[in-house]
Amino acid sequence: MLNNRQLADTFTLIANLSEIKGEVIYVILAYRKASENLMSLGREASEYWKEGKLREIPGVGKAIAEKIDELLTTGKLEFLEKLKLEVPASLADWLQVPGLGPKKIALIWRTLNITALTQLETAAKNGQIRDLPGMGAKSEAAILEGIASLARRSGRIPLGRAYPLAQAIIATLKRVDGVVAAESAGSLRRMRSTVGDLDILVASKDSSAVMDAFINLPGVSRVLGKGETKASIEFADGVRAQVWVHPPEKFGTALQYATGSKDHNVQLRQIALAKGLSLSEHSLTKIDPSTGSGRGGKDEILCATEEEVYEMLGLPWIPPELREGRGEVAAAKAGKLPKLIEVKDIKADLQTHSTWSDGKLSMLEMAQAAARRGMKVIAFTDHSASLGVTGGMKMEDHKRQADEIKTIQAQLGGKILVLHASEVEIKADGTLDYPDEFLATLDLVVASMHTGLRQPREKVTQRMINAIRNPHVDIIGHPTGRLIPDREGADLDMEAVLNAAAETGVALEINAHPSRLDLDDMYARRAKELGIPISINTDSHSEADFDMLFYGVAVARRAWLTKEDVINAWSTKKLLSWLKKRGAAA
Repeated sequence: MLNNRQLADTFTLIANLSEIKGEVIYVILAYRKASENLMSLGREASEYWKEGKLREIPGVGKAIAEKIDELLTTGKLEFLEKLKLEVPASLADWLQVPGLGPKKIALIWRTLNITALTQLETAAKNGQIRDLPGMGAKSEAAILEGIASLARRSGRIPLGRAYPLAQAIIATLKRVDGVVAAESAGSLRRMRSTVGDLDILVASKDSSAVMDAFINLPGVSRVLGKGETKASIEFADGVRAQVWVHPPEKFGTALQYATGSKDHNVQLRQIALAKGLSLSEHSLTKIDPSTGSGRGGKDEILCATEEEVYEMLGLPWIPPELREGRGEVAAAKAGKLPKLIEVKDIKADLQTHSTWSDGKLSMLEMAQAAARRGMKVIAFTDHSASLGVTGGMKMEDHKRQADEIKTIQAQLGGKILVLHASEVEIKADGTLDYPDEFLATLDLVVASMHTGLRQPREKVTQRMINAIRNPHVDIIGHPTGRLIPDREGADLDMEAVLNAAAETGVALEINAHPSRLDLDDMYARRAKELGIPISINTDSHSEADFDMLFYGVAVARRAWLTKEDVINAWSTKKLLSWLKKRGAAA
């Protein structure tokens, strides 16, 4: 039976093919909304279907419900099969090419009668596209660069997809009798933005029960291997996972080894050798001077926890996010590990959206949701006018929004402070969507790029620097504009961008949405070194989005950030003082 991801992918395909066909926009948006809602469901749509409650799924009306019913009943959809006869399904792959929209795809397909991505690349190389209406040599070159960028993408799994799946697996395995502990490992535990296969470690004396529970997880399509202490599976959507079972008394060394990274582990083994010890995934053992290897047996030192492993090596426990071989071991030796920021430290969300642009809830509903999560400040940064697809706001709309903020602030009292702000588009020519005199009236300004990301490096960098140097801009939102895994970020000269931010004192955002995680950890750490303030925001468009804060904090932890480095971890008084000083400087 189809799972939520497979159903969502089906409706996304329908939306994409309908857009290439030239269907009316509201029909396309209905399919996209159905796909989004299916992916955000807390349980499988098939459960609603069995209960006869498909219409209770948000955004699912009569027509969509009938299509879901047909898909779950037959595994196919006649409507989609007919649509594929009109618009070849392979054309949907072309939408992944940066800068290639549905109208251009339809033009190329109908004029040149090509449907495969390889044919598109050949046509561009042969100069067949530049003479088409509205195209040109630059468009042709952009298509070739876009196809090349697709080839550079890895098959790794986005963190936002891998993490919840791993947590669901771990929750199931922890319920197995005899299981003492279960943890993710590898790049997932280190919270990298993308991961390979899911690695799960379990502490238990009964491995057979764990193996049986693992291979029988919901959604498993293939068992790739099963032994006494290790099993590998593949889910219906292609994600692969492995589980290893270790005795509880050896779990600490096993978890430390499996978490990595390789560079981190090499440094730990060197410290162990200097102490006359051999460190492996099984234990620490004293080295036999005559052979230079571990003696095992009674000389084996077992560690049930990671803390014991690090203690035996004379080190404090090092958080997994730091274990990349980037100076964390030296910092631990010197007693200089930072006290990393935590989710509980964040007291303000400075990029959120309401029904004033493309959000799903009113400002009051969003503010109440933020307050329930412990936020003391929320800024509504509804999009500016030029980003039409989001229902961007005209300047005259802001007066009415400001009036509404006064009303809801009175209703909310002291529970949470509401700021009147905007996410202002950095336009292709480097100017901002609103004039300076209007920006000066807002409590906070976030400037972001959503379009024109494929501009040449020099031009797109200068465009960003122009925004950074605008005295009314407080935060640069999701600086590179990337979307994981579908869109590379702008080809910015990041050192130039960071230097400009350091000069002006503008804050750079770590966007917590798992499809962005932008600024990434490498640049966020460099920003810290330069004294640039950081803002971690959820970019929430619905209540559930507030819970993505965890991912943004993970990026910040990988960047060695403390709560002092992050403006929305400051007290309300300090944050408002910072904004006031920026306004005064402007």
